[in-house]
Amino acid sequence: MNQVPQLHKHMAPKTVAIRIVTCSTSKYAQTRAGEKPDDKSGNIIERLVTEAGHSVRDRYLISDSKQMIQKHVRKVLSSREIDALIITGGTGLSPRDLTIESVSPFLEKVIPGFGELFRKISFDKIGSAAMLSRAIAGSSKGKVIFCLPGSPDAVETAMTQLILLEIGHMLKVSREH
Repeated sequence: MNQVPQLHKHMAPKTVAIRIVTCSTSKYAQTRAGEKPDDKSGNIIERLVTEAGHSVRDRYLISDSKQMIQKHVRKVLSSREIDALIITGGTGLSPRDLTIESVSPFLEKVIPGFGELFRKISFDKIGSAAMLSRAIAGSSKGKVIFCLPGSPDAVETAMTQLILLEIGHMLKVSREH
C-alpha cells in the first residue's frame, strides 16, 4: 500500500483558516430588508469547520451575483490570513446560478475527483437527481476553493465525507514548489 497520502496528511496544516460565503439572492434580500435569514447551510459549514479544529476567519451572505462572488474569490486569493474558501449555493442549473461560472476562471487546478465523488455519494443518497449538481473544487495561489450546493444535506455530506477529511492535505500539496 502506498503511504504517500498518509505522509502528506501527516505533514499537512492541522488548522485551516476558512472564509464561508453563502450565495442566495432571497436570503440577501432579507438581510437588506433588515431581517435575519436562516442560513442553514452556512451554519452547518461553520459548525463543522469549528468542530474539526479549523477556524472561520469570516462569513458572508451575498446575492447570486458574478461581481459579488468574484470579489470574495479575489479577496481570498490575495489574503495572507485565509487558506480556503467554501461557497454554498448557486451551483444548480437555474439561470441565476452563477457560482461555477464566476469561480472557474480563477482556478489554476480543478480537482475533478471532488465533484465526481460528491455526486457519487449524493447518488447513493438521493438517486439520479445528483447529476444536477455542478459542485466543484480547485486550487489557486496555494489556496483551495469549494463550490457546494445550497442544500443543507448536500453541504453536510460534502463537509463530513470529503472536505474536512482532505482540506489540510489539499493545502499542503497545492503549496508545494
